[in-house]
Amino acid sequence: MDTPNSEQATLWNGTAGRAWVETQALLDRMFEPVERLLVDDPAVTAGRSVLDIGCGTGATTLALARRLGPQAHCTGIDISEPMIALARQRAERASLAARFVCDDAQVHPFEPAGFDTLVSRFGVMFFADPVRAFANLRQAAAPGARLCAVVWRSGAENPFMTTAERAAAPLLPEPPPRRPHAPGQFAFADRQRVAEILQDSGWADIDIQPVDIVCTLPEHDLTHYLKWMGPVGQVLQKADEATRARVLRTVRAAFEPFVHGGQVRYTAACWRVGARRPA
Repeated sequence: MDTPNSEQATLWNGTAGRAWVETQALLDRMFEPVERLLVDDPAVTAGRSVLDIGCGTGATTLALARRLGPQAHCTGIDISEPMIALARQRAERASLAARFVCDDAQVHPFEPAGFDTLVSRFGVMFFADPVRAFANLRQAAAPGARLCAVVWRSGAENPFMTTAERAAAPLLPEPPPRRPHAPGQFAFADRQRVAEILQDSGWADIDIQPVDIVCTLPEHDLTHYLKWMGPVGQVLQKADEATRARVLRTVRAAFEPFVHGGQVRYTAACWRVGARRPA
C-alpha cells in the first residue's frame, strides 16, 4: 500500500483531527473570510465540477455546493477519517449533494480530467512530496482547469498562530521544532518554492499574491480555541488537569494584545495561489 503521508495520516486521524472536529463551528466562523475569498472568486464560481483539497470538516466544500447549486458537483478530499465523517454528516443535515472522500490526495486514483476547478483553504501544505501531489492533482484536472488555493505565509508574519507555543515553552516539554519546508502549517511560506513546486508538477499561469485577511472570534471562545489548537493544544490533549489549567492561564494572558473588547482579532498573512492546467 502506498502511504507516503503516513506521518500526516497519524496526526490527522489522531490529535489534530480530534481538535478540528471539536472546534469545527468556531473555526468555520473564524475562517469565513478566507472561505469567502475562494467562494466569491470568479474562477471558482465558473466551475461545475469542483475538488476541495484538504477539505477538513467540509466548510468550503459545502459553501461551494450552496453557491454553485445542484447542477454542480462538489467533492472534498481529506486524509482524516473523523473530519470526513463530520463533513458527511453536515452535508446530510444540510441536504447538500456534496461528496466526501477519505484518502491522501497525493496518491488518490482520481478520475483523469474529472474536475474543472480545484480549490483549497489551508489544505495543501501537508504533502510529504508536494511535487508528486500536485502532479497527481493536475492529472485530476481537466485541460484548462483552474487551481485556486489560500495558504499561510511565514510564522513570523502570523504571530497569532505562534504566540501559544512561545508562551507555553517554559511550562511544557520542548515541542518538535518547526522544520522549514516540512509538511505543516507554514510549509508554503516561501513564495518561490511554491512557484517551483507548481512548475515542476506541470501547472501553468502560476500567480502567487500576498493577501492579509482579518479574522475574528468571540473572546469567550479564545480559551477553548487555545485548549485544542496548534502544537500546544496537541500537548494539552494528553496533559493532566493541573498542567492543562496552568498552561492555559499563561497562554491566555499572552493573547491579550489580540483582544478588543468582546472580540479577538488578528490578521492572517497568506498567499493566494492560482494556476491552470495546460490545455
